[in-house]
Amino acid sequence: MSVLSLVVLISGGGSNLRALLEAQADAEFPARIVAVGSDNDAEGLAHAEEFGIPSFTVVPTSFASRAEWGAALLEQIQIFTPDLVVCAGFMRILPPGVVAALSPNLINTHPALLPAFPGAHAVRDALAAGATQTGVTVHVVDEGVDTGPIIFQQAVDVLPGDTEPELHERIKAVERQLLVAAVLDIANNRVDLRELSTK
Repeated sequence: MSVLSLVVLISGGGSNLRALLEAQADAEFPARIVAVGSDNDAEGLAHAEEFGIPSFTVVPTSFASRAEWGAALLEQIQIFTPDLVVCAGFMRILPPGVVAALSPNLINTHPALLPAFPGAHAVRDALAAGATQTGVTVHVVDEGVDTGPIIFQQAVDVLPGDTEPELHERIKAVERQLLVAAVLDIANNRVDLRELSTK
């Protein structure tokens, strides 16, 4: 069995990272996280520590420009020579140089049914628009904001009276499952990222 090596990038609590770490506890799961990266001292780095996975932090404010930060982040990622880089709650837009170096083997989860509600406030935006349905998208990262080729999507109903935290929690539960499914299909060659990206 060939095993897909992953670097996972996070900015927060790392619930998607945790889902992947728990999935790979099954010896049959065809992917392994080789490192976890962050743009800050994220709570989710504790999951990497718990599972004995190396981690690195590259803080944007330590650099004179976004491009320099991106180059440093890319250098850290490339130390681990991953087959796939997963943005799992990574809240920064990657500079074009990073995307060019890694894509199409660079995926992201987004808490909406793209192309609806791109950007950092997708759950809030869906509620503000009065949407009755939103969801989760796993997509290839390109140089746009949440514009890359879609791998998987799953709808989540917006319930009457939903608050942003309530809706986001239901979305996150679906997001974890969908990300694990996407990584599984990429590892098993059921999804070809290169082919998706040339359509």
